[in-house]
Amino acid sequence: MLVLALDTATDVATCALVRDGEVLGEAESRTVEVLADADRLLRAEGLAASDLDAVVVGTGPGSFTGLRIGLAAARGLALGLGLPVAGVSTLDALAAGRPGSLPVVDARRREIFVPGGDGPRCLRPEELAVEAGVVCVGDGAVRYRAVLEANGAVVPPDDDPSHVPRARFHAALARDFGAAELVEPIYVRVPDVERARTAA
Repeated sequence: MLVLALDTATDVATCALVRDGEVLGEAESRTVEVLADADRLLRAEGLAASDLDAVVVGTGPGSFTGLRIGLAAARGLALGLGLPVAGVSTLDALAAGRPGSLPVVDARRREIFVPGGDGPRCLRPEELAVEAGVVCVGDGAVRYRAVLEANGAVVPPDDDPSHVPRARFHAALARDFGAAELVEPIYVRVPDVERARTAA
């Protein structure tokens, strides 16, 4: 099965082409370039979008705009080519990139997204209770390194690849492929535009 996986929930968009578990190619760029990256990966293997069997997309939590772009790209491909889609949490993909780590995604507004017992949580970095020595990965861990390390966490160097939610892990974690319109983003909190509307 040939799968195109992508994630646009953070500032670094990732894309991977995977066939039966083997990574054929990967790319990192900006969110707006994710479809161009996918095209380049396919062309490098002498393939076309019509050769794809399925699409996997990161569902967040993360940037509201980034998530919408990624979902729109995945849905457009899937609907245009009649492909099934699976959504994978960006937090789960980060954790898969460094087993045993705690994924921390920058939620802006001086907050972070982290896994919780009932699903992802949004909180201030100083509110995150961690066991001494736990490794935190993700753009939130990088941004709030000082706070997390003061609480006993270990944060790898900024350029460590485990800080990026690599699409290869989305492909590996994907289950329950189905209709594109059934894949929904994980927002955790109300988007800024809706907060402004309700406050008016």
